[in-house]
Amino acid sequence: MDIKKTVIALAEAAGASGSEKCAAELALSMLREYCPDAEIINGNVIGRFGAHKEGLPLLALDAHIDQIGFIVTYITGEGFVKVGNIGGIDRRLLPAQPVVIHGKRDIKGVICSVPPHLTNGGSEVLEIDDVAIDTGMTKAELDELVSAGDSITFDVTCRDLIGSRITGGALDDRCGVASVLYALELLRDKELAYNVAVVFSSQEEVGERGAKTGAFEVDPDIALAVDVSFAYAIGEDESKCGYLGKGPMIGISPSLSREISDGLFAAARKADIPYQTEVMSGLTSTNADRYSVNRCGAKACTVSIPLRNMHTPVEVIDLADVELTAKLLAEFIKES
Repeated sequence: MDIKKTVIALAEAAGASGSEKCAAELALSMLREYCPDAEIINGNVIGRFGAHKEGLPLLALDAHIDQIGFIVTYITGEGFVKVGNIGGIDRRLLPAQPVVIHGKRDIKGVICSVPPHLTNGGSEVLEIDDVAIDTGMTKAELDELVSAGDSITFDVTCRDLIGSRITGGALDDRCGVASVLYALELLRDKELAYNVAVVFSSQEEVGERGAKTGAFEVDPDIALAVDVSFAYAIGEDESKCGYLGKGPMIGISPSLSREISDGLFAAARKADIPYQTEVMSGLTSTNADRYSVNRCGAKACTVSIPLRNMHTPVEVIDLADVELTAKLLAEFIKES
């Protein structure tokens, strides 16, 4: 498996929360290499890995397939597309961003930007109600192709940075999806300590909704939420961040299972896999929160890939961390 090609293919597939079909179908085609019976169930991509053995606990590997974006609210008489946000958009970077409206066909546009000459030196942050997209089309032309409720994503492709780092949009959490797929590759023909299910969940960016239904469908005993977390960049609080290239971030929180956290630490040390610790004081704001209270509960933990510039079109990861995360998952799951 080529990790870089897999990450980039997934990251460049459109899939804003609630409109994940394109990204989900791509992930499904990749997952069926390891889980032939995988299917899309109510927006989630779900598969079971290998032959499930009587008596073994069921472990779910979860990574969310959706991304942040926008939703069309209406079209003005002048032909500008007005929007609402899907997920936690950083409004500071919106002016002049290129976007794609996913209507009856994809339509490229740009978010309107007032020239600095006309702002009296002001640097106000746009409110979402003030955001408008210019496609160059008239209202009549747009009415034929765009409907209220259509999704919009940033128009961005991945690019290489130095070493094994890349930048792009939707690396949150398509790199997590790629890491789960690579873990399955590493587990081929291995004896496992768990029965394994995979959930590439929808609508995480709007409240972990897909994980809630996916957890109920799969009903695991243990769940590992493979997501991203904050990688240190200049000006940030180092105590709240991990570092690019130094391995997966293993979560510790009162809402997580310390037994599973400790098991991940032990697996990393045994296999000499570099790792980082991420301490959270309450809920994790990841899908682990949904699994931990599913039905009668599951032992849940987070395994996060460090990422800079979260929820922007220029997210940055180190592909070495994606590989190390997969190796940690595989080491934890296989029979020792």
